Amino acid sequence: MTSPADRGLRESATFDRATIAGIQHAAETGVYDIRGWGAKRAVPHFDDLLFLGASMSRYPLEGYRERCDTDVVLGDRHAHQPLHLATPVTIAGMSFGALSAQAKESLGRGASEVGTSTTTGDGGMTEEERGHSKTLVYQILPSRYGMNPDHLRAADAIEVVLGQGAKPGGGGMLLGQKISERVAEMRTLPAGIDQRSACRHPDWTGPDDLAIKIIELREITDWQKPIYIKVGATRTYYDVKLAVAAGADVIVVDGMQGGTAATQEVFIENVGIPTLAAIPQAVQALSELGMHRRIQLIVSGGVRTGADVAKAMALGADAVAIGTGALVALGDNHPRYAAEYEKIGSAAGYYDDYQEGRDPAGITTQDPELSARLDPVEGGRRIANYLRVLTLEAQTIARACGKSHLQHLEPEDLVALTIEASAMARVPLAGTDWIPGRTPGF
Repeated sequence: MTSPADRGLRESATFDRATIAGIQHAAETGVYDIRGWGAKRAVPHFDDLLFLGASMSRYPLEGYRERCDTDVVLGDRHAHQPLHLATPVTIAGMSFGALSAQAKESLGRGASEVGTSTTTGDGGMTEEERGHSKTLVYQILPSRYGMNPDHLRAADAIEVVLGQGAKPGGGGMLLGQKISERVAEMRTLPAGIDQRSACRHPDWTGPDDLAIKIIELREITDWQKPIYIKVGATRTYYDVKLAVAAGADVIVVDGMQGGTAATQEVFIENVGIPTLAAIPQAVQALSELGMHRRIQLIVSGGVRTGADVAKAMALGADAVAIGTGALVALGDNHPRYAAEYEKIGSAAGYYDDYQEGRDPAGITTQDPELSARLDPVEGGRRIANYLRVLTLEAQTIARACGKSHLQHLEPEDLVALTIEASAMARVPLAGTDWIPGRTPGF
């Protein structure tokens, strides 16, 4: 049978097959689509940037003889016990509930092995996670599910979440099929009932109130723990300035390529700005306040490789956080489960129905039979390997640019391949000294 293209048929760019399927689904069911993962549309990204390696005007470092350090200190603005990490690649917040207990333990094991941190996510702290995470960041989200002052004190840092890159301005979702008895008990919810998290915190309405909340958190933890503020990338310049004023030690900016366990697809694809556009705005805000490098900037949303790590740091980040990449490293969408993905209407490399709790890899599920497939020891080994490779790749690039520390990378080391990326990242178009729209301010 000949293909449509062979018969001279032409697909609409506006009404392509995915759009047609979405319209038909809406017409048949009357409900919008919910899924996991993150934005799938193409937006300017780290791939649109290139490094200018050393040649004559710059001298590279010898990879096997000259050091390129990777350590980072997070949270030394006010906290008495800032975090000292061996690598600037951290694990982003992903909840127990969205992920299985085995997956959370795997993330803690892998992060600890390479000397970096992991993060709890919504719904509280599990014994597996705390027990296997040398450095654990405790998230406080608008839902306050699983909120426990003792866990606050047991954590190494606290992250106040105002928004996520995949759904800034929107609350989270955890559908009933993933609300097991244990998840329900931790979140004080009925088992098997859909959970929808609030989109804003219940006890404050603006930056002045947030400043009071941060003081409360500092008093609870005796001023020992760093306080992070996490925002979804939207009005990044203003949000970062307000986070500084509220007293943050660390600011996390999550671009629209950030993942999610479940939310409306219309949100994932149409709300927020690309990570590439958010970083320079955050750096500008910090620089204008004299706080760049004094308050650390963590960037997340679409970080996949060591090149992405190096590019984010060259643009001004102090560290990055990975989420989706870590799940893939654990085995998400692995070809060995191809037959099982087909059975549930998906395919290896395409699976994004994290909300359904039927993950064959045992990662985004609460089904005891499925989650038992994930060995936390093996999972931790895979995460550690992935983190090591990201760090080594970033080091390789930094040495090629003549830098003895990842934090020495700078915008001067970068050029852009497209006008859009050049304008967003504020680095020259390759082969020119032109940055589109370069005017005072932003």
